[in-house]
Amino acid sequence: MRIVSIINASSSSGFCHGQNFSYDGDQGPLHWGEEYHSCIGKYQSPINIEEHNVKNVSLSPLRLIGIDNPYQSYVTNTGHTVMLKTNESKAATLSGGPLQDNYVFEQLHFHWGENDYEGSEDLVNNHSFPMEMHAVFYKEDYKSFNEALNHSDGLAILAYLYEVSPQPNPAYEPIVRVLRDIEVMGKRKALQEPLLLESLFVPDIAKMQDYFTYFGSLTTPPCLEVARWIDFKDRQQLSHEQLAAFRDLQTPEGDKLTHNFRPVQPLEDRVVFHNIPKEQNTLSNTHHSDGHSGQRNVKIPILFVALGALVAIFLFAI
Repeated sequence: MRIVSIINASSSSGFCHGQNFSYDGDQGPLHWGEEYHSCIGKYQSPINIEEHNVKNVSLSPLRLIGIDNPYQSYVTNTGHTVMLKTNESKAATLSGGPLQDNYVFEQLHFHWGENDYEGSEDLVNNHSFPMEMHAVFYKEDYKSFNEALNHSDGLAILAYLYEVSPQPNPAYEPIVRVLRDIEVMGKRKALQEPLLLESLFVPDIAKMQDYFTYFGSLTTPPCLEVARWIDFKDRQQLSHEQLAAFRDLQTPEGDKLTHNFRPVQPLEDRVVFHNIPKEQNTLSNTHHSDGHSGQRNVKIPILFVALGALVAIFLFAI
């Protein structure tokens, strides 16, 4: 079993199948706190990440173990999102970075908007993206996902942001192909071929070295504040047609699920950290030192040239 290291790169929907909430009207996000009091807590997600306000850190490498194993997977229309789970008893695990312990993969799901200009939950510099994927892990020590929800360090969530590409992304085609079969809420469909989570979690390890991380909550009711968020800066690519396929899913009322993202919440006194790889810091320091050394090497010859010119002028005057 291979260990994939992301060298210091950088309950959500699907937790609440059948619960009574919506993204519009009297049961929309503005009213969630009336029934689910945690939704008006101090440390809620999603947030707007302002890059000029983050604190730079260099954490240990994130480690994803078991994501190169082929998993039999199935996707479900929960009425609030598309959720993917695996049938394997030996789940992939996550550790390192801002995490102090091992976390076990539970599920992944998506958030999207009614067009290609909005749909992500977290924003970056007030910019929205057409889709966001959340890969949800629970702390291994708590033995189960449900027990982890009772602890402030219960969950770790990897967040991926998407941009529109002229070409479809082949890694997502197995998921997109079954969406037409699960348009009705509650429908479930197995993927035809085993899924390599690696193709979704680490599409390009060289670009997975920068991420933002902060403490927050589930982005759907009951909005429990139990999640360490890890938002990767690298953008994934999906075609317009792939994005549009998600918007044909149906809500519990039978309407099209054209959007399922929660508006951003106040940051309050939280700090958002930007992870910078230690290797990059070393290179930066080396480059900085070389720069100063070079400046000194340039100054010394110029000084000799100037002294030589003064001596020549003096001799000529004599």
